Amino acid sequence: MTLTELKYIVAVARQKHFGHAAEACFVAQPTLSVAIKKLEDELGVTIFERGGTEVSTTPLGAQIVAQAERVLEQTAAIKEIAKQNKDPLAGPFRLGVIYTIGPYLLPTLVKTMIQQVPQMPLVLQENFTVKLMELLRQGELDAAIVALPIPDHGMMVQALYDEPFVVAMPKDHAWAERSEVSAEELKSETMLLLGNGHCFRDQVLEVCPEMSRFSTTGDGIARTFEGSSLETIRHMVASGIGITVLPMASVPDMDARDGMLRYLPFTAPAPDRRVVIAWRKSFTRQAAIEAIRKAVLACDLPGVTMLDEAPSGL
Repeated sequence: MTLTELKYIVAVARQKHFGHAAEACFVAQPTLSVAIKKLEDELGVTIFERGGTEVSTTPLGAQIVAQAERVLEQTAAIKEIAKQNKDPLAGPFRLGVIYTIGPYLLPTLVKTMIQQVPQMPLVLQENFTVKLMELLRQGELDAAIVALPIPDHGMMVQALYDEPFVVAMPKDHAWAERSEVSAEELKSETMLLLGNGHCFRDQVLEVCPEMSRFSTTGDGIARTFEGSSLETIRHMVASGIGITVLPMASVPDMDARDGMLRYLPFTAPAPDRRVVIAWRKSFTRQAAIEAIRKAVLACDLPGVTMLDEAPSGL
């Protein structure tokens, strides 16, 4: 059995005609017919019903053709792997991004990648950090953009940027005209947080640990609500339900005064998070990782500090 014979039977199944299949394969019809007959003899089965004006596959032949198609697809994938090894920037790149980064980074990142590396389209997936790292370990992703800390050892990571946090509040909040706010003051407020699973929730709880404790006093932190996304929480804050903490890149204009929200920075030192790109140590397309890193550095994310550090292992 050869790949050429598998190619011939797939062509005949698609063309439903030996002559047309031979033309599609750029061979003489006798050559194709002999090869297919040889394969049928080797397998001891009849793949095609010959007779009439149209060739049809037998029920068993249809199964063999379907398997042959899968084999040929996998063969093409092997060639693609070899091609990517010769040119790491050729071919798709599977990139995961956490929910609290994706909406604010990806629009600019994708545009930049199309301009800088058009031969390497991004295949994107947003998810929680734990799920992205699982997919990364399984080889379902090539790299992931996440915030430290990450739960995995055995990965390579490279810093991308540091991103401070800011406080968002309704436009008529008592703090609205202030220039900054301290983390300590958040304890007296009704806070809106992301739900469990979001690493940004854990980072906010580090800023104000009191938020993680629920009491029945009805004061401040006792009235803590959870949302499914930063945008849901932003709208809840705008409606006057409470305040929240957001990553800086999610704030289009810190000085906006014409909307329903006001934003304030924290007093120094402001809490922040470090955003990194992570990949398997065995991953060979290092030039692709570097291309994504450079594209991120070229993105104009408001208020973040871009970093240029060497990769390190975890």
